[in-house]
Amino acid sequence: MAERERLDQPRDLRRGLGRRAWLPRRELDPERFGRFAESAARFLGTARFIAWMSVFILAWILWNVPGGPDRPRFDEYPYIFLTLMLSLQASYAAPLILLAQNRQEARDRIAAEQDREAAARSHADMEFLAREVASLRVALGEVATRDFLRGELRGLLSELEKDEEPEQAD
Repeated sequence: MAERERLDQPRDLRRGLGRRAWLPRRELDPERFGRFAESAARFLGTARFIAWMSVFILAWILWNVPGGPDRPRFDEYPYIFLTLMLSLQASYAAPLILLAQNRQEARDRIAAEQDREAAARSHADMEFLAREVASLRVALGEVATRDFLRGELRGLLSELEKDEEPEQAD
């Protein structure tokens, strides 16, 4: 009876039909395709891409227009091959754009979470400082201020001066 595989361990990788034992194993960077998709989506959304695509389509149509100079045409009037190429380009562009949007959404979600954490820390710090200021106000209310002490000293000085005046009159 064959030894049962453990379910908590990954399976041994099987060699594919095209895999040669002597070839070095190449590690794939999972972020590489994502970065490519973002750069492609960034390029597809530029005016430069639209301009070059317009020039390409115009040149294609002018080359293949019927009734023009006598030259070999590879895509006659309904421009089926041009339509096929544009559809192929769109079928690749749409998933690349979606992948780039998903990656941007993930980055935005992380940034929003970090912003929420920073806001919560700031809020906690402000609450702490507000409590500290309130406790300082309470403590300051119990401490004699400089103006209060001056007023008390002036009052005592005036009382002393009043007490000394009758003694000088004797």
